[in-house]
Amino acid sequence: MKREITDILIIGAGPSGMVSASYLHNQGFKIKVIEKSKFPRFSIGESLIPRCMDNFEEAGLLEALKKVGFQKKFGARFIKNNEVGEFDFSKKHGMGWDWTWQVPRADFDNVLAQEVIKKGVDILFETEVVNVEFDEESSITSIKDSEGNTSEIHAKFIIDSSGFGRVLAKQLDLEARPQIASHSSIFTHIKESDRPKGKEGELITFEVLETQVWFWYFPFSNGNSSLGFVGPNNWFKKFEGSKEERFSKMLEELRFYSGRFNDHPFLFEPIQVENISKNVTKLHGSGFVLTGNSAEFLDPVFSSGVSFATESGLLASKLITKQLKGQPVDWDVEYTAYIKKGVDVFSSYVKEWYTGNLQKIIFHPSPRTDIKEQICAVLAGYVWDDTNPFVKKHSRIIKNIAQLIEMEEKQVYNFRS
Repeated sequence: MKREITDILIIGAGPSGMVSASYLHNQGFKIKVIEKSKFPRFSIGESLIPRCMDNFEEAGLLEALKKVGFQKKFGARFIKNNEVGEFDFSKKHGMGWDWTWQVPRADFDNVLAQEVIKKGVDILFETEVVNVEFDEESSITSIKDSEGNTSEIHAKFIIDSSGFGRVLAKQLDLEARPQIASHSSIFTHIKESDRPKGKEGELITFEVLETQVWFWYFPFSNGNSSLGFVGPNNWFKKFEGSKEERFSKMLEELRFYSGRFNDHPFLFEPIQVENISKNVTKLHGSGFVLTGNSAEFLDPVFSSGVSFATESGLLASKLITKQLKGQPVDWDVEYTAYIKKGVDVFSSYVKEWYTGNLQKIIFHPSPRTDIKEQICAVLAGYVWDDTNPFVKKHSRIIKNIAQLIEMEEKQVYNFRS
């Protein structure tokens, strides 16, 4: 059997894996990447948030992405009946990027992969992991290509960036109960020949149908747009028929976008994913680390997936660099605690979105400027900034402000009565 020795094996060629590969290659390590799919390939997670830009820049990938002309994203809009909450990333608490992109991931991920290949990193596409074994100093990964040929890769360290493939989580029995309630998602793309000009045709929008049910609209620079619904598993059961028929019936539930997409055929059969939230019992072990969605995925509502994928991929690579150069690394403190801190902040926002408390704040008719700026910084992905009260006090501040809004509404009602 063919054997190959490398410093770091990366499983998965998505954004997390490519950030890791680029950074580690720049540090002089020998890298091997295996990817189950053939690129370009479809992936969900199409709306980025500004924190990603810091990570792409530090990994040396940002300039390649800038050349492509992806649709720039300067903020986000939330709509519920006649209420609108709009956030501009340039008007946020603290420092950081004030724009990012919304992207067709097939193209975006391929740009990253081709740039990493150009740097000299070997990526084996259409190759899957068969088995992984660890000893005290290294790992042996058995792989199989599309023609059925098998080989082994011996590595000092494995980064699992396999996303929803969750290779090591499955192999090492690391799956855990998700933090977020069981939700499903269904989505597709359309080609918009009559997209409105200006902001209305550029801004991503989330339309709330019920407290726990919402719709996304992401326009891309190539003229295509992503449409999708997220909600409790039971909500999807009331729609019958084929996936196309069910998705069309869901579109009829829209108010703000009522009728806009009726004459646009779906570019592919809608894809439904059930129980979208994921979690693991641990993020690292002897000789391996989990990054991105291979570790934990919360919910698509605030587009945090790629941000955590690139954040964890970059941090893991920095710590591996330290460790392989003989420096001590406390993975529990330097990796798990750091990543969990950011995840915990975002999970508070996701949970309070679905309780309706965060929606009360977002849709307030005259929000306080400082509160809106602080929430905007969280939505931009700067969830490790403790100068922001909405980061530092995330576990209680949303509920407390929602309660103040309720009291304010009662006082207005009593006054008018």
